[in-house]
Amino acid sequence: MSKVTLAVIAAGGAAAGAAATAAYYSSKKHTLQPTSTTTTTTVSPSGTAPPYPLPLPASLPTQKAIQPPVNPAGLFQYGFPGPVSDLRTASTLVSSYDRRTRNPFWVAEHITPESLSANNADRKHSFFAEDSSVPEKFRAKLKDYFRSGYDRGHQVPAADAKWSQEAMDETFALTNMCPQVGDGFNRDYWAHFEDFCRRLAHRYPSVRIVTGPLYLPRRHEDGKWRVSYEVIGHPPNVAVPTHFYKVVFAEDGRVGGNVAIGGFVLPNAPIHNDKPLEDFEVPLEFIERASGLEFAEKLPSIRRKKLCEEIKCSIIVKEYKDRQRSIQAQFPPK
Repeated sequence: MSKVTLAVIAAGGAAAGAAATAAYYSSKKHTLQPTSTTTTTTVSPSGTAPPYPLPLPASLPTQKAIQPPVNPAGLFQYGFPGPVSDLRTASTLVSSYDRRTRNPFWVAEHITPESLSANNADRKHSFFAEDSSVPEKFRAKLKDYFRSGYDRGHQVPAADAKWSQEAMDETFALTNMCPQVGDGFNRDYWAHFEDFCRRLAHRYPSVRIVTGPLYLPRRHEDGKWRVSYEVIGHPPNVAVPTHFYKVVFAEDGRVGGNVAIGGFVLPNAPIHNDKPLEDFEVPLEFIERASGLEFAEKLPSIRRKKLCEEIKCSIIVKEYKDRQRSIQAQFPPK
């Protein structure tokens, strides 16, 4: 079985469906073939094309430009329908918010050895908050997560923003959150994965990471592919992603230097800590197809390297679960 087929296999049916989806996207070329056009050139009796365009025969009528009797763009006088992605620029992250799912499309961060070595913030002083920059009717609400069975899962982790209390506080806005399975994922494997990203700064002077949710199709018993996900809240408001992705850009620090890129997709489900991280590595094209986003179109291929060929992509298991439970006991969700 190929690595791509295994890429997003973890636990449960969602993971198995993702593996098949990854194989489907990665093994087929879904490109539109250009429409062929035929150009007719009139050739003179001598066999050479005349140096000037030949006039149309007088018997052929010329078409007149038709003035449209409608103006669909006139709708814009009342406002642009969208879609609108709310862009949030903070000191520690930049995010694009999806008003339909109440989750971010993506959240980007930048970590360096200097940013990770500072320790000027404490998580106990930060509090989850709704993002007032998003119109109220499109916001994720604190009450949506209450007794939902899901964690408020950071896309940019608080541990990446210890260099200032303000920076850490910024990571607690709900525009940086998605519903994540707690035990076995957010408090376990996903936390180890975030630690792996931080450890990259020991080798690379600059690491940029883009994180976000995916809603992948799964093949059902009737053979058809469907996208199915839960929505939490009363009334239902916030979509629960089936998977999460990270795209990692490890920069060598030189102007115009090399960038080692790694793409990973993990199911939003419990994953055993024995699972190799490399099993979740996928081609960047897969994440782009699944998300509708582009991540490196301006990066020349000559500067691109494969992250997991330059370093060993593996997690180090740490006991995050007990620490997280201790924190939650001290600061229960409201």
